Amino acid sequence: MNVPTWLWITTIAVVSALLLFDVFVLGRRPHVPSKKETGGALGAYITLAVLFGLAVWYFSGGQFAGEFFAGWLTEYSLSVDNLFVFLIIMAKFNVPRQYQQQALLIGIVIALVLRAIFILVGAAAINQFSWVFYIFGAFLIYTAVKLARESIGHGDEDQEFEENRLLRWVEKRFPATQSWDAGTKLRTVENGKKVITPMVIVILALGTTDLLFALDSIPAIFGLTKEPYLVLMANVFALMGLRQLYFLLGDLLRRLVYLGVGLSVLLGVIGIKLILEALHENSLPFINGGEKLESVPEIPIWLSLTLIVGILAVTAVASLIKSARDDNEQPTSQGPQPGGEQQEAQEGNDSNRKQQEAPEGSGSNREQD
Repeated sequence: MNVPTWLWITTIAVVSALLLFDVFVLGRRPHVPSKKETGGALGAYITLAVLFGLAVWYFSGGQFAGEFFAGWLTEYSLSVDNLFVFLIIMAKFNVPRQYQQQALLIGIVIALVLRAIFILVGAAAINQFSWVFYIFGAFLIYTAVKLARESIGHGDEDQEFEENRLLRWVEKRFPATQSWDAGTKLRTVENGKKVITPMVIVILALGTTDLLFALDSIPAIFGLTKEPYLVLMANVFALMGLRQLYFLLGDLLRRLVYLGVGLSVLLGVIGIKLILEALHENSLPFINGGEKLESVPEIPIWLSLTLIVGILAVTAVASLIKSARDDNEQPTSQGPQPGGEQQEAQEGNDSNRKQQEAPEGSGSNREQD
């Protein structure tokens, strides 16, 4: 795929303009976005991603379009898994609901910049050393096994956020306040001294945490396409809709109980695909004498795309069925349904109110009878 320089420049300029519009126009007024607002923005981002994929199909062919759609869906599904950690971060730092949108927005901008650097480094390594695919594939399979064990072992509600070294260094190096009185400002004055606000810590937590997730997602998408331009755009479209997903899905995220298992299968499949491609392009002297193993089968992109869609669909349906079954079993296992005690209390209050409103002579009349 030949991407001219002017297209790179135009793409970066358009993405930067969209992000600046988000930061300085949509994000200038702290508020909790409505479902209509988030749904409209998310629909716009998804539409743009689909149109971009169709444009790739028109100008470069179905092979590259399939690679983009497979990479985009993979990045999107892995980004949804990020939201669980984002929820934990917001809860740990007690971020007010109206400030969460601004924190997510700036955190995502940082994540995009860091991922772009990751992509450039990864692309350079792949072009220089084909055996890097062995490392990527082995790492993805290891991550898949680890994720599967964690998902089967305990639920997401038991997860706790542990601050990384950067956050601990910032908190020790710079005086900070725990108060959210400054709103979305990054610095404020407390007791006559300039201090950083909790917003700084939260933004750094979101950005650096996403970078850790990129250790999985970047190798995964390079297993689907070797084109840096497609890798970058798949990450852009996945991350730009992440903020809307955070507010739109809400409690639905906790219903995706099998998401970790589905993602582990997805990463495992891509890891196997990477190793097969590494064997097919082998250059390591201790494997087949440094000769390519052309007899090794390759997984075509149409099969990869089919597997990705199938795995995500099965994961979503199975999760919703399991959550619905648990909701139906919960009332019987925990006694009366919520609201039953309130109804009894209300009936008691109504009875007391009737007794208090009764005529004063009603009691003496009953005794006389």
